[in-house]
Amino acid sequence: MYGIRFNGKHSYEDMGYTMPYEDREIGFSSKNKIIVTVPFSNVEHDFSEIYGSQSYSTRQLRYAFNVLKEGNWSHRAMEFQKTKLINWLMNSKGKKRLYDDDIPGYYFLAEVESQADFVDDIETGTLSVTFKAYPFMIADLPEGHDIWDSFNFELDVAQQTEFNVKDSLTITLWNVGTPDVIPVINSSSIMSIILNNTTYSVPKGESKSSNLSLKSGENNLIITGNGTISFKFYKELI
Repeated sequence: MYGIRFNGKHSYEDMGYTMPYEDREIGFSSKNKIIVTVPFSNVEHDFSEIYGSQSYSTRQLRYAFNVLKEGNWSHRAMEFQKTKLINWLMNSKGKKRLYDDDIPGYYFLAEVESQADFVDDIETGTLSVTFKAYPFMIADLPEGHDIWDSFNFELDVAQQTEFNVKDSLTITLWNVGTPDVIPVINSSSIMSIILNNTTYSVPKGESKSSNLSLKSGENNLIITGNGTISFKFYKELI
């Protein structure tokens, strides 16, 4: 039975609600554009990436739930079911992972912020809610995983993310998502990385720096040091 998993529970398997698929809407995020027009001309300047990358708006996810109590067709039973449903959806305390059964391998970071819509015919009803979500859906598995059954030939790329370094090593990491991603680096010793003509120091152990990010597409890195180093990051798609 189609449904979503959110706030620790599945809409059907745990909560018992069916969902009309035709009322499902997966919205898309849009680019936040900063356009400045030169006075008295038709010239426009785009400053949207002035800080290094394009930002995107939040996206909306809209779902509907059938509210009824099997074997108890009464208005009171329906009201109890409606209360249970809206409390599950609204009580997330911030954005939580939302898994859509029809989009395997990915999740959204989402939250219900606004009032829900409810339509009833005394004994049954339909509750529609809109989630506000992070602009991108995030892969459940990190890049470089070796789970072949989940590999998607349309969206995934097979790549190595763990390396043995002896003095110096040049590697390529592919960010096949849309936004820049910041990898978690785990190194067995102190090393340095050159990326886009900038040198970064990598401490021993696990580290993460907002200054070292992987652009969408091909990223060539030169690693200097001795030992093992790995990069953990996740694909993000619109």
